[in-house]
Amino acid sequence: MVDRLKDKLCVVTAAAQGIGRATVEAFSREGARIVATDVNEETLAALAGIPNVTTRKLDVLDAAAIAAFAAETGAPDVLFNCAGIVHAGTILEASEADWERAFDLNARSMFRLIKAFLPAMVANGGASIVNIASVAGVPMGVTNRFVYSASKAAVIGLTRSIAIDFIKDGIRCNAICPGTVESPSLEGRMHATGDYDKARAAFIARQPIGRLGKAEEIAAIAVHLASDESGYTTGQWFTADGGMSL
Repeated sequence: MVDRLKDKLCVVTAAAQGIGRATVEAFSREGARIVATDVNEETLAALAGIPNVTTRKLDVLDAAAIAAFAAETGAPDVLFNCAGIVHAGTILEASEADWERAFDLNARSMFRLIKAFLPAMVANGGASIVNIASVAGVPMGVTNRFVYSASKAAVIGLTRSIAIDFIKDGIRCNAICPGTVESPSLEGRMHATGDYDKARAAFIARQPIGRLGKAEEIAAIAVHLASDESGYTTGQWFTADGGMSL
C-alpha cells in the first residue's frame, strides 16, 4: 500500500536518528506532511532531503517550549512520541536522579506533548497518538533495567488512559513495545561497556530470532497505527521483539 498517510500532518519527536528517523522516512513515503523534532540540531539537519519534512529543534523536557510548539503547529493528525533514554541497573543501583531523568524523558515528555496537542486534535475531529514503550516495561521484565522498565510501564498506563478517556472524541492512542533494535543509541551503549563484541553478542542472544531488530521494522508498525487502516484499534500495545517475550 502507498499513501496511507496522504496529506496527514504528523509530529515526530526524537526524529533525528534510530526509530524516530526511520519513522519520519516511512511517514514521508506514505505521503504525510511531517514536523520532525529533536533536541540535536546537527543530526536533525540530516533530515533536510526527505520529502515533505519540516524540522524543528525541540527539547521535550521543556514544558514552555512544548506549549509554544503546539500553539504554532495546530492540530496534527498523528503524534508519534519517540523520545527516551535507557538506564542500566537494579533498584539498588538507581539514584533519585536516575529515576527523575527516566520518568522525565520516557513518560513526562509524552504527558506534556499529548496534553498540549490534545485540545486541538479533539476540536479537529480526532487523531492517532503512537507512543514508544518497550518490551522491558510490558509484557515482561528485563534484568538490570529497573528505572527504564518502570518508566516504560508508565507509558502503557498513559496510553490506555488516553485511549479510554477520549475514545468518543476520535482520539486513538496506542503503543509499540520494541525489543532490542539497532540504533546509534544502542551502538553507544555497547561501545561504553569496553567490550563491544561481547556486549553485542549478549544483546543478540536475548532475541530467540537470532538478530537485533531494525528501526524500519518498528516504523512499519507506526505507519499502520498512524493510518486509517487501524481505525478500529486503540489502547493497545504492539510487541516487536524477535521472540524475546515468548
